[in-house]
Amino acid sequence: MSVARRRENGAAIDHGTAAKGHGTAAEGNGARAQSHGTAAEGNGAKAKSYGTAAEDQATPAGRRPVRVVAFGGGHGLSASLRALRLIHQDTPLDITAVVTVADDGGSSGRLRATRDILPPGDLRQALAALADEEAIAEVFQHRFGGTDDLTGHPVGNLVLCALMELAGDPVVALDQAAEMLRCDGRVLPMSRQPLHIEADLSEGGEVVTVRGQHAVAVTLKTIDRVRLVPAAPAACVEAVQATTGADWLLFGPGSWFTSVIPHLLVPELAAAISMSAAKRLVTLNLAPDSETAGLTLPEHLAALRRYLPGLHVDVVLADGKAVGDPEPVHRAAESLGARLVLAPVAVADGAPLHDPHALATALEPLLSSTTDSSIEPREVTTEWR
Repeated sequence: MSVARRRENGAAIDHGTAAKGHGTAAEGNGARAQSHGTAAEGNGAKAKSYGTAAEDQATPAGRRPVRVVAFGGGHGLSASLRALRLIHQDTPLDITAVVTVADDGGSSGRLRATRDILPPGDLRQALAALADEEAIAEVFQHRFGGTDDLTGHPVGNLVLCALMELAGDPVVALDQAAEMLRCDGRVLPMSRQPLHIEADLSEGGEVVTVRGQHAVAVTLKTIDRVRLVPAAPAACVEAVQATTGADWLLFGPGSWFTSVIPHLLVPELAAAISMSAAKRLVTLNLAPDSETAGLTLPEHLAALRRYLPGLHVDVVLADGKAVGDPEPVHRAAESLGARLVLAPVAVADGAPLHDPHALATALEPLLSSTTDSSIEPREVTTEWR
């Protein structure tokens, strides 16, 4: 049973749009989708086509898993991984998360400063998102309260700290943690060394430089450029190998300058992203955060090409309500070689958060179409006034 069918039979997220299968006409929001660019009903306008979706079909037995690598960090990557795990119930996936290692705030900042390890917070969240042992994952995510030395530390951060010290290799430690949690996938750091992020900020004609992921993430000034310190860190070899052999590379959602773009600043990883035969999909955010205040969605896409010239993207996935007028985003997607797919992927309460079930419904036909030649894509068109 597909993700969409499970959601129809269970607690489907309601955005005022009734999902029927994959890419069928959305009802209840005043718009009726037309196929293949046919004339829109009711106003004589011609509907514009922005994306494709595969027909809903059963997974053929024995088909090799679709190799998916998701890049990011924090809550955005967690939403993507939870969506992929849902898809994996119907469509075999080989999931790898490649996670940023520049966090210097909170528990991660304290541990990296005192124990000389990779900041564990984003790695922990990725593991929890892929975990099949939900009870253990809940313990991993428990954060100590109080006013003593444990205050603010999640249990999983301390476990990862111990595993890294025992194993002497963060990749081995992460694989051990994944085994404990029975993860449906692998979690890798983008580099084996802890990194820092620097940003040049401008305000009123002045340019200042700030250092630290937390400082960059909460800035209210315009970010002109970000960079890693050291400038050319060695990539995690296993992350490069996964990228090279992938069918799909996924970027976003998440903090653009501190979770998504840093992967493009690791030379060996950036080269693997450029040279991989995989298709590339970018999921856009639902609303600006502090570090991207004033940055439009087309400018989010332009930033990817700025940090990795020549980057080709196949699909840009966005929420129709968050996009508003899709034409500027469509043009920006086209400039990267991508088509724009609009789908309701936000949580139901209106918060700017991606719902893993809705995201899975949008991603499943796209990812399934990679290795199954029997799936014939069909156009999904979106009409707006």
